[in-house]
Amino acid sequence: MLDFENFQIQIAQSPLLSAYANYIPYAVIISEMVIAILLSVPKFRLIGLYASFGIMSAFTVYIYLILNFSDFIPCSCGGILEKMGWTEHLIFNIGSVILAGFAILIQKKEQREKNRDEKTLLKRGFLLMVMGAISSILVIYLFYSSEYIIKKENNFTRRFIPHAIRNPQKIDLGVNSYYFAGQHGDTIFLGNRTAPLLIGQVNPGFDKLLTDTLHIDNASLPFREVKLQVQYPHYNLSDGYTPVIFEGILPNLTASLAMYRKAYFSKAIMVRPHLYIFRAQSSKTRETVMGSLSTRNNNAVKLNDSFLEKQIDGIFDTDGNFIMDSFNQNIIYTYFYRNEYRIMDSTLRLTGKGRTIDTVSHAKLDIVTLRDGSVKLKSPPFKVNQNQAAYKNLLYNESNLRGQHESVKMWQNSSIIDVYHYPTATYQYSFYINREGQDKMRSLLVTSKHLYILSGNQLIRYQRTR
Repeated sequence: MLDFENFQIQIAQSPLLSAYANYIPYAVIISEMVIAILLSVPKFRLIGLYASFGIMSAFTVYIYLILNFSDFIPCSCGGILEKMGWTEHLIFNIGSVILAGFAILIQKKEQREKNRDEKTLLKRGFLLMVMGAISSILVIYLFYSSEYIIKKENNFTRRFIPHAIRNPQKIDLGVNSYYFAGQHGDTIFLGNRTAPLLIGQVNPGFDKLLTDTLHIDNASLPFREVKLQVQYPHYNLSDGYTPVIFEGILPNLTASLAMYRKAYFSKAIMVRPHLYIFRAQSSKTRETVMGSLSTRNNNAVKLNDSFLEKQIDGIFDTDGNFIMDSFNQNIIYTYFYRNEYRIMDSTLRLTGKGRTIDTVSHAKLDIVTLRDGSVKLKSPPFKVNQNQAAYKNLLYNESNLRGQHESVKMWQNSSIIDVYHYPTATYQYSFYINREGQDKMRSLLVTSKHLYILSGNQLIRYQRTR
């Protein structure tokens, strides 16, 4: 009661009751105050003891569920028992329940002995069993219904996992122009925006950055934005504005021309050697479309103009980031300005979609059309989702929005990662990544054992615990 806001935040981050964080803190405080009043009045003391027995039974079942059925075990239970572990707290609660039951049974014992009222004792024992059963069923119901709400019908209440990542290791890259180009196990490949032919490599030992220079067989083309991608041992250099794709196989550092002026694109991902999924602007509608290109099949191009869902203009409102889950070659497209992601396979077929847990279902954009027909943003857009990574059916999404009952200070000084099981469109959990000084995280990458981020001049590796 003295720190109600913190209590509400702890309930919101509970592995069992997150979805009811708006109501349970008030219900608990009011119940405890009413029980205290009942216990202080002799006439109503027996009712107060029954209520104490019921609420302590509920807390005991809650702790048992945390220890045996929750996705994770929180750091502490708060309050005056904060120094206890959860097992000790369970034992303490069981003892409290036994004491409350015993107090009920011996209440007015002398009067019962005089009246030899054995029925009263049996009645009270029966009521204790009923109270215990009702309390247990209520907590179990709240647990399962909260699980469903959090994972399927989330009201923007995050479930934060303590220590989801740990043991950060850092490498100073010297400059802030590096980006993730790919990975092979825990060997990380980096590209550089200002030195587009540079390829960087960080080995699993994570001790230093090794660099080398790639070569292309036609350096006279009008390049604008060259991007490196590595699917070891294959790699490519692409520029969607030229447009051109060079392909090579490591350790050979020379890449050969594989596509030139067949398809313009704003971004392309190599799904497998010689096959690319790209995003482009339709020459007919000027709206954003998705496409595929094969550098083996005479540069064959296919387009899908229905994968992205238009809300306003089909350009800004469909803007987003798309990544590939290397585990199954699924492409996940996450909109920047609304709470939705979509999944496609390598044939451009929509295979599923889901929503992020925030409530922004419609893009909030102020768009103006100029006299020449071009479309511009009149004011800065309201960006919902920032960066993404995917690994083994899990989507890691950096959210820009603060959820219910979350610390403002933590939100201001951290990046929030929400994790989704995208094949079933279910939210799993969230965790914080602390910012390095004033530098925000600009990208992330996930492997079987680690999570990597780029922030400022640093490459940071965290050990994943789940």
